[in-house]
Amino acid sequence: MAMHRVKQGIIFFIALSFLTFFTTGCAKKNKGPVPVEIKVAFWGAPEDIEIIKTVVSNWQVKHPDIKVKLEHTPYPGYLSKILTRIAGGAPPDIICTETNLFVNFFYKDVFLDMTPFILQDTEFKLEDFFSEAIDRFSVSQKVYGIPRDTAPFACIFYNKKLFDEAGIPYPTDDWNWDDFLQKAKKLTRVEDGRMVQYGFYGWAWQNFVYSNGGRIVDSVKNPKRCLLNDTNVIEGIKFYVDLIHKHKVAPAPLDLGNLGIGAQQLFMSGRLAMFSSGIWETPILRKIKDFDWDVAMFPKGPKGIRGFGTGGSAYSILKTTSHPKECWEVIKCLAGRDGQIMLAETGLAQPAIRDISEGEHWAGSPKKPLNKKMLNEAVKYAQYDPFHPRWREIQELFIDQEFDLVFNGTEKAEDAIGKILPKINEVLKLSDK
Repeated sequence: MAMHRVKQGIIFFIALSFLTFFTTGCAKKNKGPVPVEIKVAFWGAPEDIEIIKTVVSNWQVKHPDIKVKLEHTPYPGYLSKILTRIAGGAPPDIICTETNLFVNFFYKDVFLDMTPFILQDTEFKLEDFFSEAIDRFSVSQKVYGIPRDTAPFACIFYNKKLFDEAGIPYPTDDWNWDDFLQKAKKLTRVEDGRMVQYGFYGWAWQNFVYSNGGRIVDSVKNPKRCLLNDTNVIEGIKFYVDLIHKHKVAPAPLDLGNLGIGAQQLFMSGRLAMFSSGIWETPILRKIKDFDWDVAMFPKGPKGIRGFGTGGSAYSILKTTSHPKECWEVIKCLAGRDGQIMLAETGLAQPAIRDISEGEHWAGSPKKPLNKKMLNEAVKYAQYDPFHPRWREIQELFIDQEFDLVFNGTEKAEDAIGKILPKINEVLKLSDK
């Protein structure tokens, strides 16, 4: 009898164990595989954040095997924070990078070459993007960044009300420096010795260099020598300075500081007729209720040359990732059509995918500015900063500091350039390429 009870106990234990194993196994099976987590580091304004969150959320529905973790970081300090994370062994898998940050990251050897994925992916076409943007994020025919947007500094925003009141025709994309200067003079107003309305303001002095046929360095891709002392460069800078101190149609940096507001606010308040910047100013300018406005392409120089600086951003995969294939799928989401269409609708940035930029969501959009289609032409004439690991340092330590004195009228352009040129060339010569 006792033996019978023991046998019953053994049978019960075996049955219970089998049932536990079966139900536990089924539960695990029903849960499915654990999704791969991909960390994405990015910066951006509230509009950017909302777009990225929406695009990723919609994409996740069809890709439950990948979990995208978005990590927003303010732009100031973005470079140092990402590099610190990489050095500390806790890097993201994907980072957003802009045209100049990309150079710094590239020389830290952090990027994964995405060319193999591009060649194998029949759904992805590199030729859909502006070739100029692709070229910036490529080195030696290897692609390290997929562009999300491009951003030529080609915009002259203008106040139609002020033009109408002065009886001046609106600028066209085919205007030149002479036409621009005449309009700026007529749109500048001084009452009782006090400046009440400026004709123009622009921070991108490089535009005047490029549109005068000048170059900052001998080769953007492989800079070895600075050309700031070239005649075309000096003439362009002098024209820019003369707008401030000779023609008095533009405020000096110190003047803006004394006013206590930025150029954007000066334009929105109706005290600035023309404002040179990038298309990213659009979302805030769309809030203007007091006057109508639009945008024209930056004017041609005296020799009929076009040229302006440019920005733009892309997404890149870090070589430290353990999941490169999954990262590639996420990259296609982040830099894909849905996100670029949403970006275009906000007016915040020009899409890097050409047909979107040429289509109804950008060039054909009835939203302001109506002439934003001109940026599709402007891309051809945009010039990037030199591709050098220490160019940001050169810009901040030498060029910006000395040129501030020039723009505020306390130093001549030739003298400033004479001071910094040897220092810049020494840094370029010590390049660690």
